Amino acid sequence: MKNILFLGLLLITQPSFSQCEVLNRVYSDGTMLYYMKPVTFYWTSAKSLKGCVVTDRENYFLELQPVPFPEKQAGKKLKTDLDLRLSNGKIYKLSHYDTHYADNDSVMEMLYIINKKEISDFQNFEVEEVSIKMTVDEGSRTYVFKLHKGALKEQLACFLKEKENKKKK
Repeated sequence: MKNILFLGLLLITQPSFSQCEVLNRVYSDGTMLYYMKPVTFYWTSAKSLKGCVVTDRENYFLELQPVPFPEKQAGKKLKTDLDLRLSNGKIYKLSHYDTHYADNDSVMEMLYIINKKEISDFQNFEVEEVSIKMTVDEGSRTYVFKLHKGALKEQLACFLKEKENKKKK
């Protein structure tokens, strides 16, 4: 019984994802992007959505990894903006920035830029849902966030805190 109680307390106190562990990658054009490990927002046997906040230290982006994703030829054509609803009830339109395939085409990543004027809303409210326009044949996919609704808010806070700490040095 004590073991079960201890395990329960351990699970409660452990964060559901690695907080503030900043990773980076360099793209072929020399761009360095900083990100945190993507977390799962939605999952069923038919589809899932992972994502994270990404920054180039000047702009902040939302990276989404929808599954299933279209083959590379069709996926490269996905350039529409994203509709995102926060827990304040407002719907935000994030501009498409890039769609690329990572890890030898095993993951499609879609980047959307977060408007600098709206950063404070993203810091203060959880994500409720996103709507991604996929291929012409498929139409839009709406993902209602069931898991880690506050993850983007927390990741953004980590990046902004890190930026503030660097300014103080």
